[in-house]
Parts: sequence; structure tokens; C-alpha cells
Amino acid sequence: MDYYVTQEMSLMEKLGILGDAAKYDVACTSSGVDRKGDGTGIGNAVKAGICHSFSADGRCMSLLKILFTNECIYDCKYCINRRSNDVPRASFTPEEVCRLTIEFYRRNYIEGLFLSSGILYNPTFTMELIYQTVYKLRTEYRFQGYIHIKAIPGADPEVVQKAGFLVDRMSINLELPTAEGLRNLAPNKHRKSILTPMRQIQTGITRNKEELTVYKKAPSFVPAGQSTQMIIGATPENDYQILSVAQDLYDKFDLKRVFYSAFVHVNEDKALPVLPGGPPLLREHRLYQADWLLRYYKFRADELLSLEKPNFNVLLDPKADWALRHLEQFPVEINRADYETILRVPGIGVKSAGRIIRARRNGNLGFEDLKKLGVVLKRALYFITCSGRMMYKTKLEEDYITRNLLDKRQKLPFSSDGITYRQLSLFDDMNFVQDAGEGIKPISALQ
Repeated sequence: MDYYVTQEMSLMEKLGILGDAAKYDVACTSSGVDRKGDGTGIGNAVKAGICHSFSADGRCMSLLKILFTNECIYDCKYCINRRSNDVPRASFTPEEVCRLTIEFYRRNYIEGLFLSSGILYNPTFTMELIYQTVYKLRTEYRFQGYIHIKAIPGADPEVVQKAGFLVDRMSINLELPTAEGLRNLAPNKHRKSILTPMRQIQTGITRNKEELTVYKKAPSFVPAGQSTQMIIGATPENDYQILSVAQDLYDKFDLKRVFYSAFVHVNEDKALPVLPGGPPLLREHRLYQADWLLRYYKFRADELLSLEKPNFNVLLDPKADWALRHLEQFPVEINRADYETILRVPGIGVKSAGRIIRARRNGNLGFEDLKKLGVVLKRALYFITCSGRMMYKTKLEEDYITRNLLDKRQKLPFSSDGITYRQLSLFDDMNFVQDAGEGIKPISALQ
């Protein structure tokens, strides 16, 4: 089936095009699964995750992150690879993806593969190519490292199922928060065609877990779970709508992660918004913070936001903002409150809350003890007491606490300086050259 490949291109030229084309997909993450190599192949997967390095815009760079092809039959208005764009096009073969993965892994450039794709001819044809790639990588190349692939909405469910037994994680991009946004900006895609394979994967994971309790050596189906991605800022939804969608996905599909991608204006189209401040990175950051509260702190979307307050405070993180709007629940007595209550105190995280519960079995805790346990007292001191006393004489008033938090807060996590949208390449900052046989010679030999 090599007729679909741009034959006149070298492997490195394809890598340059298809590596760069993958940079707007942020839904790649650590493995979330432990799997030791069995001694017959190369690599393994570690639950603690792939070793992370980050590009300037915060995206994970530890995986070989590529598209199989940037050819696409769809014309999504926000996508650089849309059908109507005049951009260089390229496609790999399954063999080429396997060779790149193995050679980069052997050189310690990567610890796994993240493979997505444009839609070539039709969804099933594209999904079959992805399946062929991971099948060859697992069976012929004996690669036992981490693999994350994108399932293609609309593809034959049988192909999606077969691929699920070969990879660690699968993801399907929701693309935009609402069906209306999808209709306006991605007319070739439909919410039902996205949610159907998402449900299939969730059902497959659940059944496989039940099977593994009986047959320990049964093959695992997507053991690291599934994730999705939403583009933020391309459509007019507020933060409450976006977070409610995420909450729904976690509840109904048991997703591991929802990723939020700040809209980057790469196409000129009257249907796309012009954002004066550029990509909404701070908004993306607040959504990630709120998402963390949903997954680990037992918050619900309608606790953090509401119809009356539909957007996050740009100056305060969502947890502190919630606390200031619910001062009737504070101060919390550290030596008596339960774990869930302590967890809602700004400045106290999951680990430090657990440490508090364990440490106070040996006696009452004071503020010095809390500091040693990892509590960020400069935030928590307004919301807690130890043995009935606050750390300093302070007023439990929203304006007073807000002023103090803002005076002490650090610089906003994103500024206008130094933000770029160029994805880090495998050779950045290493003074590699792609000729003359220095440094890159082993890679150019792959061409």
C-alpha cells in the first residue's frame, strides 16, 4: 500500500514535516501503566511516567510525537492541516515509523511513541494504517515501550478494538466543547462519531479488567486508559460550560485526562476569533488547575463555577477563589477536621493532607509542624486554626484575604515574554548537524 506515500521525500524530510504538524495536539502524557519487558524485546513502560521535558509552550517532548500523515480529507477551520490549506504534505509508511521509533529509542532520545494522523482517504483506511504500524512495532520489532495512539472517529470498530490490545493509551479528540462549535468550525466531524468509539474503548477497558481478574495472562486492552482534548478559545463557550463538559466526560466515560489546548490562530478564516492577547494561555492554565480539583480534590464543576459566575478569576487559582467565596466553611481546625475538609484548604495538597491525618495521631499539630509536612502556610494561614488559634491575628473577610494573597502571590505563570509556538525538535540545543557525519550520522543513515 505504498502508493499513498510521498516517495520523493527522504525520511528526515518527512520527520520534519510530520513532527512539526503534531505540535498542536497536547493530549500526550505519561504512561500510567507498569509493564516490564519480558526479555525478548526492547523497552518497557513505567507507571511513574515517561521522563518529561517540555517545549516553550509547556508541551511534553519525551515521546516521539508525530502524525502518520498530514494529508486530510476534512476541512476543519482551525487546523493547519485542513484540506484547503497549501502546506507541505507527507506520509510515513508503517515501516518508517517503526524504524524511527526503534532508532530514537536506542539512542535514548525518546521513551515511547505518540502517533496521531490526518484522515487519509477515509477513517477506516487511516486507522488500519495506524494498526499495521503498532502491530509491526510490537511483533516484528519487539518494542515493549509505551505507545499512545489516536483512535480515528468513524473508523471500523473492529480495527479500533484490535489496536487497543497493542497500545498503552488511546485518545479521541473531542475537538471543541460543544456540538454547536463542532458544526461551525469542523463541519465534517460529528459529536456522535466521536463519542461512539470513546464509549467502545471505555466498555473494552471495563470488560478487560473483569477478564484479567479471572485470567491473569489475558492481553491487556488500553491499560493506561483513554484521554481527550478540547480546543479553548476558538468558540465562545465560557469556563463553566467547558468544565461541565469535562466533568461529564469523567463521569460517563471514566477518562484518565481531559487536555485543554489554547487556541492558536494559524489560519485566516472569518469564522475564527481574533484574540487580541494571543492564545489564552492563562485561561488554559486555570482550566488545568480546576481539572486537577475535579480529579483529586473531589470538587464538582458547579462548586467552582456557576451561571452567575461562569469564568475563573485570572488573578487567583480556582481553589483559593472557591475558598474566598465560601468563607462560612472556614477556618478549619487542623487537629479535628476530616481529610476531605482539610483537602479544600488553599495551600494544602493531597500529599500534605494525608501527612496531616497520619501525623496528628501522635498529638496535636502546630503551625511549625504543618510547615514541615509541606503545607504552604502563606496561603493556608488565612483558612486554618491549630488547637483553636490562627497563626496571626487576621480577619476572615474576602477583601482582606484577597489583598494579602495578591500581595504575596508570585508572577503570573504566563507572560507575554518568551512564549513561542515552535515545538522543540529532537536536535534543539544539541548542536547536531544533519550532514557531514557528525552527531546525526547514525540518524541520517536511516534515510
